[in-house]
Amino acid sequence: MKKLAFNFFPSLIGILAVFGIWALVSAQFAPDLPSPAKTWEESKPYVLAPFEKRGEMDQGILRMASYSLWRVAKGYALALLIGTPLGFCLGLSPLFFRMFDPVIQILRPISPLAWLPLGLVLFRQSEPAAHFTIALCSMWPTVVNTMTGVRSIPQDYHNVAAVLRLSPWKRLTKVLIPATLPYMFTGFRLSLGLAWLVIVACEMLTGTPGVGGFLWQEYNSLIYSHILLSILTIGLIGYGLDRLMGLAESRLRIA
Repeated sequence: MKKLAFNFFPSLIGILAVFGIWALVSAQFAPDLPSPAKTWEESKPYVLAPFEKRGEMDQGILRMASYSLWRVAKGYALALLIGTPLGFCLGLSPLFFRMFDPVIQILRPISPLAWLPLGLVLFRQSEPAAHFTIALCSMWPTVVNTMTGVRSIPQDYHNVAAVLRLSPWKRLTKVLIPATLPYMFTGFRLSLGLAWLVIVACEMLTGTPGVGGFLWQEYNSLIYSHILLSILTIGLIGYGLDRLMGLAESRLRIA
């Protein structure tokens, strides 16, 4: 208990300091910026009734977040299904690497603001376009880390697999995946963070229900307290997702 309190206390001080700076800036330098107290007062209907639905874009904040998380889950799953095998191919085959590494290096820095219009052209609907954009933008950490993990496997592992005459499937499941899993999981964690970033941009551009769509609507309506509510929600959910993936990764390393 003492250790928990010792670890929690500095975090609490940091959070209070940020809220104090926020209140000071609101009072002294940016009168249009709602204070923490005003933000809470105007956001209570969305927080205290988090799953209530009053209209398409007038819903509880957790209900909005659930829409965003569901889109992220679909796009993220697609990113892993594509990125993991691609990373293995790049790590195992020097020829495959030379063929596609330039393409990957060109595609990696492209913004979701560029991919989303292409997705709308291809699919003509916002939902599949969002999944397409999330997958393309978030898959690269998984690709690169998986490739790095495969290349980091000691040659002795491959020699033992050859001596034991393991089939390709057993070599994959008994040697390659276990040895590469820590690298893969690091890529999965980074990809999840990117997926959560991308969904906000997708919803803001398409105006679909979700945290990003709600933020953009409230910006157009000049309701600044709801913008801050959306920002806090995005940050808290992103933090929670990262902590969950970090916990899973630590358990994996212990195992």
